[in-house]
Amino acid sequence: MRKQEIAYILARMVDSHEDISDLNITVGKPFQVESSGELKAIETGFATSNITPFQAEIFALNLINRNRALMQTLVEDGSCDASYELQGKARFRVNIFSQGDTYSTVLRRLANSIPTCEELGLPKVLSEISEEKNGFVLFSGATGTGKTTSLAAILNEINERWPVHVITLEDPVEYKHTHKKATFNQRELGVDFVSFADGLRAALRQSPKVILVGEMRDRETMEIGLSASETGHLVLSSLHTMNAGQTINRIIGMFSQEEEAQVRERLADTIRWIVCQRLLPRIGGGRVAAFEILKTNLRVKDTILHGEKDGKTFQDIIEAGRPFGMVTFDAYIIGLYRDGVITEETALSYATTKGVVARGIDPIKSERGETTTQIEGLEVEW
Repeated sequence: MRKQEIAYILARMVDSHEDISDLNITVGKPFQVESSGELKAIETGFATSNITPFQAEIFALNLINRNRALMQTLVEDGSCDASYELQGKARFRVNIFSQGDTYSTVLRRLANSIPTCEELGLPKVLSEISEEKNGFVLFSGATGTGKTTSLAAILNEINERWPVHVITLEDPVEYKHTHKKATFNQRELGVDFVSFADGLRAALRQSPKVILVGEMRDRETMEIGLSASETGHLVLSSLHTMNAGQTINRIIGMFSQEEEAQVRERLADTIRWIVCQRLLPRIGGGRVAAFEILKTNLRVKDTILHGEKDGKTFQDIIEAGRPFGMVTFDAYIIGLYRDGVITEETALSYATTKGVVARGIDPIKSERGETTTQIEGLEVEW
């Protein structure tokens, strides 16, 4: 396959369905796209029904485009990240990885425009993040749950409102911000800096007010991020954790036991928001985001300092903080069900605690005149 043929195949894949998030090239399967969370086979006309090892390797090498650094990373580490632009059609974040003796490629489609918080349907309370002047803001969730998109929307709000210098450190650059009120410098891993830690260390000498770090991948990056948030910077980043409590514990776990007390103090002083995301199948097609939101207050700081206890967990704090915009996943999911956005099966499948969601769904079903139990035919014996 030549470059023109690969561009043609990618264009066919992009045009094949609505709501495409990923393109998947795996040996032994046809070309596939992920649409609304499901993989769907695509007929390209250039390949047999199933991709051969040779075709997969040629495809990957063309996307690498003779970049020696990426080739070395792929050989030594087993995977590499790159970016690719299909001229006039789409941009992609590319991950190429080895699978035994073959290579697989996944291309994440990137948006051409930056969505607003309103367009994404983010909770209104999250607009307050753009008013923060310093500290740590973390978005967490599994890969592909929309963390980067939400962060881009928050940065866009900052861009609309404040004349500040913003530096982003990304792998790769996904959303290209234009200069509005803010001044943006967007740097790409492997092109503009060697590691997130090096890029973040350099950013502290580049006079930013806001720093976006694509991902807090290791202890060194987290250490520098904490230092930046302590010295008057607003640091936004992401972690692959499932909820607010797990996010705090993950950060503390990056450091040694001897450092734990000091790290807890630093986190208590710097954490401003922890926002966790999950993507759920929407009724009628597509997906909808569910959120868990933790906003700092005295109870949050005390729990970070001394750890969670019975009756004093981050979940308890979030539930008590509903008047201030905090929300648990379960409460948010119940709200989506009440609004008719998701099914009962989806609500229970994605719940943190199924019993909590089931109890929240029952009164909604009663209001609708639906049965709340499957037990039927009971009779009283006299």
